[in-house]
Amino acid sequence: MLDYKPIKPLVYHGTTTVGLVCIDGIVFSTDTRVTMPRSYIAHRKGKKIYKIDDHLGMTIAGVVADAQNVVDILRYYAGTYKLEKKAPIPVKAAARLASNVFFSSRLFPYIADVLIGGCDETGASIFNVDLFGSLTKENYVSTGSGSPIAYGILESEYHNGIKLEKGIAMAVKAVTSAMKRDAMSGDNFDVVTVDKEGYKELFEEEKKKLLTKVFG
Repeated sequence: MLDYKPIKPLVYHGTTTVGLVCIDGIVFSTDTRVTMPRSYIAHRKGKKIYKIDDHLGMTIAGVVADAQNVVDILRYYAGTYKLEKKAPIPVKAAARLASNVFFSSRLFPYIADVLIGGCDETGASIFNVDLFGSLTKENYVSTGSGSPIAYGILESEYHNGIKLEKGIAMAVKAVTSAMKRDAMSGDNFDVVTVDKEGYKELFEEEKKKLLTKVFG
């Protein structure tokens, strides 16, 4: 008689990403620790926020290679759209494209959860796309193993009409709080804003000033 052993589902740990919609733009913030199963720290300065176009950014959580492949696909189609239409791709269209990519691969899925956000003619917006292609529009959102902690900050402090300056501080507070309490998140954090001026990533000196401002 065959000895039957149930297959254990794969569990992926790691990452805290946060996205906030403000009246004058959007904010993305993530930690930089890259982990593997069994709590192995593979890298301490991993990049988890990517520029898709001047008005569009994306965060990743999950298997890095899968997520980076989606980043490359979005960059390609965003560039093609701009060449053909002589205009940047709408944020919602980019999010729908990512949703289609995930959904079309659902039998052999990309193990990733991404946030896609930016500013276009309709204003600032952020969309969450999971590994099966589910697409939701969010005012504030967090993904990854540190997200329950980050949501504790976001749900208590976020409100409609928040300005970009305050949104940056809130996103940093949410991510750094998760870094202190989630072993799979840590080391450092990145912050990106997208507004009418375009895509901007904060430098190290700016991040240090933010920490002083947020925590004193």
